[in-house]
Amino acid sequence: MLNGIVPALLTPLTKEEEVNEEVTRQLVNELIEAGVHGIFALGTNGEFFNLSAEEKIKVASVVVNEVNGRVPVAVGTGGNSTKEVIELSKKMEDVGADVLSIITPYFDPPSQQELIKHYEKIAEAVSLPIILYNMPSRTGVSLLPKTVKELSKIPNIQGIKDSSGNFDNILQYIEATDDDFSVMAGADSLIYWTLMAGGSGAVAATANIFPEIALSIYDHWKVGNFEKAQKAQEQLRSIRNASTKATVPAVYKKMLEIKGTPVGPPRSPVFEVSGELEEELTKIVNKSKR
Repeated sequence: MLNGIVPALLTPLTKEEEVNEEVTRQLVNELIEAGVHGIFALGTNGEFFNLSAEEKIKVASVVVNEVNGRVPVAVGTGGNSTKEVIELSKKMEDVGADVLSIITPYFDPPSQQELIKHYEKIAEAVSLPIILYNMPSRTGVSLLPKTVKELSKIPNIQGIKDSSGNFDNILQYIEATDDDFSVMAGADSLIYWTLMAGGSGAVAATANIFPEIALSIYDHWKVGNFEKAQKAQEQLRSIRNASTKATVPAVYKKMLEIKGTPVGPPRSPVFEVSGELEEELTKIVNKSKR
């Protein structure tokens, strides 16, 4: 199961917006060499919503092959219908993923009972560990703590990534589940606070660009140096603030490109960042390097 600092992997694309296998392998190696504790592919910052099933399988295959067992690999298989999620999840098992990340259905928000049945059916159909993915701002539905408590009783549902940005939500998930259930922050601004509350770590988009900063939060926290951990958390603020100035994941892709990894553009209809914003991002990247 996931713990520690796990980058929410960006999906490198060519100028023609096709999956860039070469740069995907490059990025995976850069992150593993930095010391990350896992790779989380095909999440929101990985543009899962703009990729076909075939492209998702290609990305997962490349990532699993390049990681080659060095760290756990989680892949997103969430979708709107239970049938669709089961079909893709089984294909990801065949690819060799270690963990399935399954966001709640979106567009037509299900009830809590419908969510429970959705996840129960998926868990019955696959053997891999599952990490739930809660992101109500995008999906229009939130997994309530009592729902997560119920789902945590299913043996292969072993964790949750919470991207609500609501720390109280994380606290309630931790309180509602056993110690062996992994509660991961999905909002990079809450890494330190989640660890202090008893969470397992974070799936962090900023870790694509500055894995060393996100890792230092975890490393300092682990040895009890909470002041340094909190200072490292504060270093992410300007990066996180900048990410809201364009559509996901345009800012993070441009920042990583500025740092020297050619991850390419977001997929249309998302635009690349403006020239003015690129200048601002260059300043943030150069300042954060120091």
